[in-house]
Amino acid sequence: MNFKFWQKKNKQVRNPADDQPEYEVKSYSKDGGYIRSPIRSGKNQNSSSFGGMGERELQLKLELLVDQVLSSKNSVFGPAQALVGSSLADQERFLKSVDTISLTDAMLAFNFCHFAPPSLKVIDEEDWASWVSHLLKIYHARGMDDCINAMKRVDEYVDTITAAPTSVSFDEISRIVESVITGLNGRALKLEQSEQLFTDTEVIHLPENISIFKNREDNFALYKSIAVHQWAQTWFGTWRVDIQQLVANFADKQKAINLFHKLEAVRLDANIRRELPGIGRAIEKFNSLLVANDLSQPWQSAISTLSSKEATAHDSARIVYELYDHDFAPEDTLYQGVLNPELAKQTMEERIEQDKENLQLALDELQKESSNNNQDMPIDDEQDGNRFEVREIEDDEMPDGYCFELELDGETIEPPENIQELLESIQQDLGKIPEDYLSPVDDNAYQTGDGDEQQDDINIRVGDGEVFLYDEWDHSRQKYRKEWCHLREIEVEGKPSDFVEQTLNKHRKLLNNLHRTFEALRDEDRRIRKQPYGEDIDLDAVISSYADIINGEEVSQNLFIKQRKVDRNIAVMFMVDMSGSTSGWINDMEREALVLLCESLEVLGDRYAIYGFSGLTHRRCDLYKIKDFEESYSTTVKDRIASIKPQDYTRMGAAIRHLSKLLSRVEAKTKVLITLSDGRPDDQDGYRGAYGIEDTRRALIESKFLGIHPFCITIDDEAMDYLQHMYGLVNFTIVDQVDKLPYKVSDIYRRITM
Repeated sequence: MNFKFWQKKNKQVRNPADDQPEYEVKSYSKDGGYIRSPIRSGKNQNSSSFGGMGERELQLKLELLVDQVLSSKNSVFGPAQALVGSSLADQERFLKSVDTISLTDAMLAFNFCHFAPPSLKVIDEEDWASWVSHLLKIYHARGMDDCINAMKRVDEYVDTITAAPTSVSFDEISRIVESVITGLNGRALKLEQSEQLFTDTEVIHLPENISIFKNREDNFALYKSIAVHQWAQTWFGTWRVDIQQLVANFADKQKAINLFHKLEAVRLDANIRRELPGIGRAIEKFNSLLVANDLSQPWQSAISTLSSKEATAHDSARIVYELYDHDFAPEDTLYQGVLNPELAKQTMEERIEQDKENLQLALDELQKESSNNNQDMPIDDEQDGNRFEVREIEDDEMPDGYCFELELDGETIEPPENIQELLESIQQDLGKIPEDYLSPVDDNAYQTGDGDEQQDDINIRVGDGEVFLYDEWDHSRQKYRKEWCHLREIEVEGKPSDFVEQTLNKHRKLLNNLHRTFEALRDEDRRIRKQPYGEDIDLDAVISSYADIINGEEVSQNLFIKQRKVDRNIAVMFMVDMSGSTSGWINDMEREALVLLCESLEVLGDRYAIYGFSGLTHRRCDLYKIKDFEESYSTTVKDRIASIKPQDYTRMGAAIRHLSKLLSRVEAKTKVLITLSDGRPDDQDGYRGAYGIEDTRRALIESKFLGIHPFCITIDDEAMDYLQHMYGLVNFTIVDQVDKLPYKVSDIYRRITM
């Protein structure tokens, strides 16, 4: 479905390409100036018929603003010519915007010069600042290319502001809608902005803006209806049908998919009206199908069947065969979006397989724990390892009307939080807990080696990589899961790249300032007050001694300040978030920040190491070596930094434990572990929410016992909710804008290591 319909086309906007002047460069002068020959220009180059600045003055001012990126190939001739036809006020606000954007990125400002002049003709002065802010927001979120495309599609932005104040944007309502979805039953779902509206069973994709109604409340209600409808697909079992297999026998597969989708919309809406009557009433505004009286008899029969509480997705699948050749089909609802069965199936299969493995491992651990607690009870060897049963307990809150209860040796056991979450996830996907999911896991399938060979590092061999086993804190049971996390060290494969050089050019001025700051820090003398001799007078001590004289007391001789060279003996470990959420712009900013850090630390002389971390359940906690303490800041390290790519999830506890162990072995007076992350701990197998936060907090406490000072730099604007609990009151900082990360990290490092 094309989502251009979310914005009404209320205003004709001329094509920016029609307003671009044509020119060509003839030659270049020795002093770096340019000799050009305009092909089309009806104005004098030194003045404007609109009373504004002439071409040469505009060119000079633009060159001063974007001088960092100018070259024989990159010039501002065209923009200067395009701006000549504008009024002085328009020219000045354009130049001011170029200056503002250049503070973020000089190349972005250069592109703004080339692609944004047509916007002066269609965006009013009172809306101009919002337009520039809109472009910067896109750049921060999605990068340069998307921002340039937005400059070119200025007509779409005009349509958006024309519809204001009734329009509703994703950025404006995402947190509210996320709170609504979080409050519903089932697996936690994320929200993302997208051109298409669909869910892959883990992420709900929503449009950037909705302005289809003149009433703002209706636009907001439509946003909620979209999100809830996608949630309902995951909760009420739409994806339990193999849709690809269903449509395989039809000549027009897409027609069959669309028909199944329409039928499911009927069934899901009926369930939503029963379970969530408030949202159900909002949905009725956008879909009159459930109360329509003019439908054909086959469709009326289908709606009656699918509106029943007992109806399932398999009923929708069956009715596809009945209605496929029927000529009539009702219109799609505004909120149902599209189905992406291939992506949903792939996502589900990966999750189901992982849930099965995690459940077997968790039950195996629970079984061993129960055996240890009941050592006096006789154990039947033939039944050992196969004693769990799951009973169905009525529960109207669950989609199938029941939840699960564990039974072990005839005794009912309340499932721990992690097992409860896994059972609910499996039930949500499959509608039942298959018997083979309850079979004990074979230890040999994931462990090798003799148990007597365990060392402090408790490592084993899996394939060609060394795997370290670490405990993980289970806050719900207030005990450690022994040897739960399997961690591997992986060396980042660096590929030749000009990323470092580009970063140094981009931040040339900042880097010069950092070098001066860190050189001063390196050569800093410590001023020791109240000394019997020294290079300077301690004014505070003199004042105190004068008071002593007045009071008739003995005067101290310690009236001087002595200078002593600071001996920096610091080792710093940087732990960089490489989870999937850092993709795109955040990844670029992390890498730029690391480049500037390395350049600064080379001046300062502190010892440092850099590791990235990610994870995909406790079975695969990955650490990516970028630079260890013994390596120099070489071309190899630079190529590794340039090659940092987002991976999986944010499992922090195991990474903190391993890096703390490595850092504890370094001979240094001060040891600092700095985490650079974009969000809270998170992983598939229950490592989210309180569980992940508490394990990370426990790992940080363990690092402090090793004499390590942990600190966190994050760009998560909601981090105050959990960082204070994990790191303490002062051991973290929040960088509120992603693009400021390279500027802030070096300054933060300087402050925490002084």
